[in-house]
Amino acid sequence: MHRRSALALLAAAGALMSAANLAYSATTPASVSPAVAVGPQYDTTHVYVAPADVDRFVASFLATFGGQTPVGTVSVFGFKTPIPFPFGAERTGYLVTDMDVAIKAARAAGADVLVEPFPDPIGRDAVIQWPGGVNTQIYWHTTPPSYAPFQAVPENRVYISPLRSAAFVKSYLRFSHGKVVADDAKAPGVEIGRAGDTYRRIRIESTFGKLTAFVTDGHLSYPYGRELTGYEVTNLSETLAKAKSAGATVLVEPYRSEDRDSAMVLFPGGYIAEIHSTGK
Repeated sequence: MHRRSALALLAAAGALMSAANLAYSATTPASVSPAVAVGPQYDTTHVYVAPADVDRFVASFLATFGGQTPVGTVSVFGFKTPIPFPFGAERTGYLVTDMDVAIKAARAAGADVLVEPFPDPIGRDAVIQWPGGVNTQIYWHTTPPSYAPFQAVPENRVYISPLRSAAFVKSYLRFSHGKVVADDAKAPGVEIGRAGDTYRRIRIESTFGKLTAFVTDGHLSYPYGRELTGYEVTNLSETLAKAKSAGATVLVEPYRSEDRDSAMVLFPGGYIAEIHSTGK
């Protein structure tokens, strides 16, 4: 038994092609892997909190990102029983056009199906795993939903090892029909809590939305690696002030890296998010 609430976050708010993307383009025709994405506004971050924290989290989240234009969607789960395996380890939920086609496409792309498709009151669900151990739920609705497009598309933040990064990117690109828009082998280490160091950062965009892969050796201080999503806002200082007033804690104070000002925030119930603004 669980309580689930899908919330639309409301807020004001050339590309460098990698070798993996080139290999995808050259060897994976679209006909082999059908496109199944619907749109980033239908992709949700999965947030698991104790039942007693659901209302506090929802209130804090909405107070932080209040407004009229969605910049991210979350699905909130407050289980009253122990969480069944492997639920709770998936990061996001992707709406697909056809569940059976999506499962076939995921397997063809090298993903594993951890939970075979099962019915829910409004459609069907499944859980897949990408190379490198990244879990994602995919879902389909009997009656197609209709959400307003995002003004600022959030990023799915994935941490992965160097050994599995190529396999992950190849698999994800084939399934999502996306492209690598940036691949920086020496991204600033301050972005992962290691000022003065560098790491590899891969940014991917597709109809599912944005995904950033952080390729690291796993030596990360808290809270890096714990956050699931990065949310873009127009004014970081104002958003952080709203977050604090709504009971959230700033774990990493704002810092500048390239064209982005970023911070890490802990919401009531334990959900950690990166929040950023871009530009000068």
